[in-house]
Amino acid sequence: MSKKSGFTLVEIMIVVAIIGLLAAIAIPSFVKARDTSRQNACINNLRQIDSAKEQWAMANNIAGTAAVVTTAVDSYIKGGTTPVCPASGTYTYQAMGTDPSCSVTSPNAHAL
Repeated sequence: MSKKSGFTLVEIMIVVAIIGLLAAIAIPSFVKARDTSRQNACINNLRQIDSAKEQWAMANNIAGTAAVVTTAVDSYIKGGTTPVCPASGTYTYQAMGTDPSCSVTSPNAHAL
C-alpha cells in the first residue's frame, strides 16, 4: 500500500483564504501611502514655486501684490520649468503675497 503525499483541497483553500485576508488588509494601506506621498510631493512643489516667486520679485523690484509672470518665475525654479503635480493637478502661481495653488481638491487637497 503506497501513501501519496501532498496537500488536500481544504489545506489549499485555507492558504488562499489567508492570502486574501492579508491582501485585503495591505492594499488600502498601500493606496493611502501612495496618496500621502503624492500630496507631500505636490506641497513641496508649491513651496518651490512660492520661493521662486519671492526670488523673482526681489530680483526685479516687484511690488507686494503685483501679478506674477509665470515664464519669468520659472527661470528661478530648478530645471527652468513649472514642476508637475504627481496627482495630475495643475499649478496656479497667483499674485505676489498669495500662496500658489494646485487644482487637486479633496479628499487629499494639495495646499500650502
